[in-house]
Amino acid sequence: MVRPEKSKTVSDQQPDQLPALEIHETAYVSPDARIHPSIKGSRIVIGAGSQIYDFVVIRAVGGQGDIIIGENCYINPQTTLYSGAGITFGNYVLIGPGCSIVPANHATDRLDTPIRKQGFAPSRGGVTIEDDVWVGANTVLLDGTYIESGAVIAAGSVVWGRISGNSIWGGNPCRLLKARS
Repeated sequence: MVRPEKSKTVSDQQPDQLPALEIHETAYVSPDARIHPSIKGSRIVIGAGSQIYDFVVIRAVGGQGDIIIGENCYINPQTTLYSGAGITFGNYVLIGPGCSIVPANHATDRLDTPIRKQGFAPSRGGVTIEDDVWVGANTVLLDGTYIESGAVIAAGSVVWGRISGNSIWGGNPCRLLKARS
């Protein structure tokens, strides 16, 4: 894993000069986590106080999107984040173990070409998670997922589309279970 000596102020740099990997000096990244920065211009930013645990994989792959993790986020073991069309976490986001956040889809239209060689389908908008969200273990967040503040996603869910805040969602496909009170 690559770790810069200190976090830099992003606003003072031009877009083409932004670092591929920025980890705030107060963030914790397990030595057993794997972070693969982009060689094509995507950024990975891990905010202040965030914690990335064992065997998490964060990889800039499958598109041109950035992975931006806000402050005081917790990403539990065995979770995978691929940049695809982009991933943005607000602050205080909790990601349970074994989750997959992959905002990319392979193109599959052509029968005369192996799927592996068809590239990627158009983006559905990446994955955005607002502040104070808990995503339960073994959940899959697909391209086009938008989760509003205060939402809880039950373990094992498959999520696509807009998830309203301050409510509990779950299932495959993910559906509203109840409001938080």
